[in-house]
Amino acid sequence: MAAASSATSVHDFTVKDSSGKDVDLSVYRGKVLLIVNVASQCGLTNSNYTQQAQLYEKYKNQGLFLIHCSCFEILAFPCNQFGGQEPGTNEEIAQFACTRFKADYPIFDKVDVNGNNAAPIYKFLKSSKGGLFGDSIKWNFSKFLVDKEGRVVDRYAPTTSPLSIEKDIKKLLGSS
Repeated sequence: MAAASSATSVHDFTVKDSSGKDVDLSVYRGKVLLIVNVASQCGLTNSNYTQQAQLYEKYKNQGLFLIHCSCFEILAFPCNQFGGQEPGTNEEIAQFACTRFKADYPIFDKVDVNGNNAAPIYKFLKSSKGGLFGDSIKWNFSKFLVDKEGRVVDRYAPTTSPLSIEKDIKKLLGSS
């Protein structure tokens, strides 16, 4: 796993999935990614999970001249740093997202996104695209759009609806 300071793309990192297994993010090379810190008990939960599921369903198999490939992925990282709004275990979080919101995209191990214990992937994301309050993540459902080469293209506030990012996703997928 790369240190955030030496990494050049999200593909340089290894993270844990919700069952604790290592996932080398280089498996997502060639895919457009939307990386989101999620929470089950936030006022933004219903709208974000619902719209993320809609985007994922619409674009997971879409790309320029590519049929039947997964060219768009949402990577969800549960986080309990904001108002204690993600208190569940990894299993409870995955069950909630998959059952209630049909989240078929990967849900990873719960992480910190701010502070000394911030996950290295989040240190990298924040250093690549600062936000309104500097590098810190403001709240649940902050979003980072990543291109097929693993470069952070844009950062969106928690209140930015996932569907409003659709045009940016389409552009990176090479579709109109």
